[in-house]
Amino acid sequence: MADPVESLRLRLVAQVRGVFHDASKGHTPTPPSDEALFVRDTPIRMVHADIVGMMTGGVRALLLQMLHPHALQGVLDHSNFRADMHGRLQRTARFIAVTTYGHRDEALKAIDRVNRIHARVGGTLPDGTPYSATDPRTLAWVHVTEAQSFLAGYLRHVRPSMPIAEQDEYYRQFAGVARMLGADPVPETRAEADRIFRELRHDLATSREAREVAQLVLSQRPKGTPLAVQTMITADAVAMLPNWAAAMLNLQRPVLTALPARAATWGMGRTLRWAFRQG
Repeated sequence: MADPVESLRLRLVAQVRGVFHDASKGHTPTPPSDEALFVRDTPIRMVHADIVGMMTGGVRALLLQMLHPHALQGVLDHSNFRADMHGRLQRTARFIAVTTYGHRDEALKAIDRVNRIHARVGGTLPDGTPYSATDPRTLAWVHVTEAQSFLAGYLRHVRPSMPIAEQDEYYRQFAGVARMLGADPVPETRAEADRIFRELRHDLATSREAREVAQLVLSQRPKGTPLAVQTMITADAVAMLPNWAAAMLNLQRPVLTALPARAATWGMGRTLRWAFRQG
């Protein structure tokens, strides 16, 4: 007779994989490789393995990125995110998975594809200022918000006591991918990330479009994701934002919502780590 606990575990794994991989398009999970860009059991592979930390961190990063006028305009002009937000999130998740865990040849191919896409993305802001997706400073903002947010999710939900030396190693590892994508400046330590984040904050601006995209990010529910899970993830992501960013995006963070969201996502994270047999 089938083990009911094991059957539950397998159903959870299948459900989560269905969120990130569209089987109808032939998408499958990235098999971990011993010839990846990063060796096993190093900080980047541990941080990027936690599903809840990556989901909450990913939403936080998207919200912050929409405050950069160049990044926002590129999304508005060259993306079908309104009709296919789920597809955009899936593509981002696959890129992170391949560059973190996939064979190095596949990782380099994925980076090359993104660089070729970025080379075609450009235009002008409403005030006539030109923008390009290959601008190193814009790419630096995209990178630093992702790195900070993914690590923040991991620290919040998995390992609050992660030593600073391992956090610095995470930034150093992730910097390699960022440089291959053309970002500059790129942090290699937590202190550098905090400094660059403060420096690049001067490039940001609020706008009606940024607030609209933020609401879209928070309201879209990926296929196969229960409403309760989506609510927990987005509430926790908003709670992780700096106060000034939440204010610029006109997002409210009532404590009575944030605390239960954190507790719920913590519990969900433990369940998923059990399901995926992560220690």
